[in-house]
Amino acid sequence: MRKCMATLLALQSLELGGRKAGKDAERGRLRAEIPQPVLGHFDRLMARGKKGVSVIRNGVCTECHLRVPIGTLVTLASGADIQLCGNCGRYLHLPDEEVPGLKTAEKPAVVKSAASRPRRRRGSELTVA
Repeated sequence: MRKCMATLLALQSLELGGRKAGKDAERGRLRAEIPQPVLGHFDRLMARGKKGVSVIRNGVCTECHLRVPIGTLVTLASGADIQLCGNCGRYLHLPDEEVPGLKTAEKPAVVKSAASRPRRRRGSELTVA
C-alpha cells in the first residue's frame, strides 16, 4: 500500500505540474499501477481543484492542518491499508522519515545517573528459610 500512495503522490505532482506533451506517457503508466476505486476518488478530488493526497508531517495532515488519530498513523506505518483523512477526505501518505521504525539515525545512549535509580528500602531484603 505504501507503493500505491507513493505512485499517487507522483501522479499528483505530474497533474499539478501542468499538461506537457512528454508527460502523458508517464501519467498513463502511473494510472495503470493504481487500483480503479482509488483512482476514481483521487480524480474526483482533483476535479474539484483539491489535492488528492496529503502528506503527514509530525502527525498532522498538511492540507487541513488537523492532527491525525494515532490509530490511523499506526495503520499507515505498518503499510497494511490505505487511509483517508477524517476531516478533508484526502488520501494520507506517511513518508519514510516519519515512520519511527524506519529511521536510520541512531538514538543516543541513555545514561542513568545514580539519582534516577530506584532506592532500596531498609528491610526489603527477602530471607529464605
